Amino acid sequence: GKEKIRHVLDGANADDMDDYRPGRKAAGERGVCSPLLETGITKKEIRRLAKQLGLSNWDKPAAACLSSRVPYGSPITDEKLQRIEKAEDFLKELRLRQVRVRHHEKIARIEVDPADFPLIISHREEIIGKFREIGFLYVTLDLAGFRSGSMNEVLKK
Repeated sequence: GKEKIRHVLDGANADDMDDYRPGRKAAGERGVCSPLLETGITKKEIRRLAKQLGLSNWDKPAAACLSSRVPYGSPITDEKLQRIEKAEDFLKELRLRQVRVRHHEKIARIEVDPADFPLIISHREEIIGKFREIGFLYVTLDLAGFRSGSMNEVLKK
């Protein structure tokens, strides 16, 4: 039967208000509570508190929802999300700490820290082979490097 859930909480924080986040509007419409956001706690403060508490994941890289890798206006499908996840998992096996694979239909746009460009280039044949196996036709490296919320750049124009 239906669960009688009275409250839903999420991990949104003060830094999540610095960009366009369609999920924030949906959460508000559904009555989701965001205690970290409501108290003004930032990502930096969350990491500091987690470290003080001895949590092993205190410095884990941010991991935005996979749907944030799909451009606005493009349908989000299980197939696209699985393709993104497989591509990012493969790149993480190369010891890339911060990585995003943006899904532009047949084009995969890889975002990593510019310091990691040599690693990507040194493994380019493997990456191309794996990404084509996953379903991408073209594999690109974004020369602007990793940046959170890069899909929002189109909204600023």
